[in-house]
Amino acid sequence: MKSEHEIQSEIMLALSRADCTIIRTNVGKVRTETGRIFIAGPPKGWPDLTGFRHRDGRLILIEVKNEKGRLRPEQKHFAEFIQRFPVIYGVCRSADDAVKLLEANKCT
Repeated sequence: MKSEHEIQSEIMLALSRADCTIIRTNVGKVRTETGRIFIAGPPKGWPDLTGFRHRDGRLILIEVKNEKGRLRPEQKHFAEFIQRFPVIYGVCRSADDAVKLLEANKCT
């Protein structure tokens, strides 16, 4: 079974070839010199990949899961929230899933 990291990399390559810009959403936690915890990145539930399609500028948000992966409650909440907007959003388990997601969301 492929790891989510491997699937992310394959999706990023496939969507780059499909004339999209895609970046991995990084999240991290560090302790500052003063001992304060600093959390960097978007809020919980934000998808793994963020980008846009060049030809129409539509925002692309992809949650990457391996074949057994399931959405956490905050990811489900985000999915329900974002469906109200004209963005391309989906849960993808492969590069093929991501390409199909783009094809299902033709230019408007």
